[in-house]
Amino acid sequence: MSEQSPVKKKTPRSWKSLLWDTWDKPEEERKFLFRLDACLLTYAALSYFSKYLDQNNITNAYVSGMKEDLGLHGNQLNYITTAWTCGYVIGQIPSNMLITRIRPSIWIPAMEVIWSVLTMILATSKNFETLVVIRFFVGLAESTFYPAIQYVIGSWYKGEELGKRACIFHTASALGPMFSGFLQTGAYNGLNGTYGLAGWKWLFIIDGIITIPIALLGFYIMPDLPTTTKPSAILSQAHLDIAKARMEKVGRKPPAPFTREKASLKGRHAKTLLIVLQTRGFFATWHIYTLVPLYVLFNNGNGASTEMIFWLKSFNTRAGKEVYSVGQINTYPLPIYAVQVVTTLCYAWWSDIVGARWPPMLFAGTWNMITCIVLAATPLYTHTARRWVLYYFTSCMGGLSGLILAWANELTGSDNEKRSFVVSNCNMWAYVMQAWLPILIFPQVEQPRVLKGNVTTAVIDFFMMVFAMLTLYLSRRDERKAAKQRKLESALDASVAEADEDPDRKSIDLKVIAA
Repeated sequence: MSEQSPVKKKTPRSWKSLLWDTWDKPEEERKFLFRLDACLLTYAALSYFSKYLDQNNITNAYVSGMKEDLGLHGNQLNYITTAWTCGYVIGQIPSNMLITRIRPSIWIPAMEVIWSVLTMILATSKNFETLVVIRFFVGLAESTFYPAIQYVIGSWYKGEELGKRACIFHTASALGPMFSGFLQTGAYNGLNGTYGLAGWKWLFIIDGIITIPIALLGFYIMPDLPTTTKPSAILSQAHLDIAKARMEKVGRKPPAPFTREKASLKGRHAKTLLIVLQTRGFFATWHIYTLVPLYVLFNNGNGASTEMIFWLKSFNTRAGKEVYSVGQINTYPLPIYAVQVVTTLCYAWWSDIVGARWPPMLFAGTWNMITCIVLAATPLYTHTARRWVLYYFTSCMGGLSGLILAWANELTGSDNEKRSFVVSNCNMWAYVMQAWLPILIFPQVEQPRVLKGNVTTAVIDFFMMVFAMLTLYLSRRDERKAAKQRKLESALDASVAEADEDPDRKSIDLKVIAA
């Protein structure tokens, strides 16, 4: 059987269902989806919001006094960011393979508690080395969240529902940095010096305090998978039966047990060997070779969105006096994330309505490529109005993450373990690149000009679109093969049925079908 491809529109849909896909479904299914959305999407969005608070607060702290208090210099902020990325990369694949065997509702909130505590410990840092070590472990704990949540969401929703859900919760990745900027401004202005702590230290403490209650909520409201979630006051057995039937209908398979009999292996290490052999089999199809590069290129094609905060601060150094205050430096770049939120939701509805993931990818990639080219050609201080507008456009591609991983969930839906493996590889290799690429093309010492960073980003955006089209081509080729196979099987079944009535025709029919 061929891999699952994005669900196409098979019957006309009402205008209401184009606004929200549950409105034309049967009443019981609609009630089930309401409960699922209320629990899974609420927890996913809140946790992703807190994750981005804890992930991006280091930059806000850096420009708000941490650099001066700890004597940071050169590219040390890049190295601190890279330490987080290294931890984030190491934990990706092991976590997402474990999540097919252990309860996501325990594993994910537990890791969230750990990263929130570590974030608060950052406030005790007294030197560069301490920041590097703690940020590494923050990244390691946070590595469990995003690919695992995308895998879980892909285990519950059908094709016409998946893009919106994946992108709705992904908007929290923009809201987190927005809130972090306001939070740092408030902490600097209102808490700086309180109990002897600098404002940047209060940012880490407040972020941790925000995250812990969200993690505790997750232990209660987050579901596992349709086949492993136990009936509760939130999702009854009837709801779970609906969920299983829905996934069976679209060919989204549940976790398959690792058994010795399945591979005819004997002995103590049979299950380990089977896992290794099955994982090796994931590389036998094209999915990992196009979906992973597609996500890697997307994830590293938004580097220009970090420039504005350093551009604003550079005015102070250039003028020799305060042109922009700490509060202004932290808040003026925030419309970048507002643009990301709006475009993310537009891409989500667009993709689900047309039943295709690739059109928003081409649109956003072209937009971002043009933005980076014009940004590279624009002087720093003589065309400031133009640079303001261009900076606000630099995250127009940020909303594609949910669509790419929704595509991965759909295209690999017939193999649960492969689906988890591909999704985690997408995110892991994206951050493997992010561990060193920003240091190379967006070095701290070249901010805010970073000409080579803008040019390189434009090239990355172009190749992102190339891999989107390659994925489309290969998925449609598989669809044609699957349709041909179904037609052959249908003809064979019809021939066998007729042969039962007329044995003399049996050999003739089989020859025709084979031809």
